[in-house]
Amino acid sequence: MENIQRGYLPAAGKKWTLPLYDPLVKLLGVEGVRTTFLDQAALHTAHRVLDIGCGTGTLALLIKRLHPDVEVVGLDPDPDALARAKRKAESAQVSIHFDQGFADGLPYLDASFDRVFSSFMFHHVWADQRKKTLKEVSRVLTPGGSLHLVDFVRPEEWSAGWWDGLLRSNPQLKDNSESQILALMRQVGFRNPKKVADGSIVFRLLRIAYYKASEATSSGQESFQARFR
Repeated sequence: MENIQRGYLPAAGKKWTLPLYDPLVKLLGVEGVRTTFLDQAALHTAHRVLDIGCGTGTLALLIKRLHPDVEVVGLDPDPDALARAKRKAESAQVSIHFDQGFADGLPYLDASFDRVFSSFMFHHVWADQRKKTLKEVSRVLTPGGSLHLVDFVRPEEWSAGWWDGLLRSNPQLKDNSESQILALMRQVGFRNPKKVADGSIVFRLLRIAYYKASEATSSGQESFQARFR
């Protein structure tokens, strides 16, 4: 497994704010977003799913509650968040496997998951790691599998308002426009990447977008690998 000593951005921004993360996310209205997100994935009993950047495990637990026969794996670099996720799973008496690691170096075999989920994680990934992350997702997806991604979306055109100015100052949102995310999916070779829905949270101040992409074609994977040799 990849060296876990790499730096990462904790889910709550700072380690000391982790206990506040779950109640804050609930207050912001993200629970409804996750339910909509899972509805788009059309999960079946035999599916094996991976939640990258699983944080404190809320999405993984929701998957298991709605689809108890689906095998669920969560991955995150933050040991404190994972410890909280494991305690939540034990309290709920559900079986979820949690691993420590990074999404751009997934510690799993090729074609081992039917669905990969990324929930409000992609904006945490630095620009030079985004293609590698998507490449890894395509590698672990089974034929017919799909990536489902929901995240904050940076406006394609900025206004002069104070809110857009605040978003522009956030380095994590700088490369998070719809066109940039879809372009990266196409470059890696995903089939039919598309935005499937729009949304918003926090009194409609923060725009979000839901994306779906089918597993990468072999030619797309080969061309991607050739560019990184």
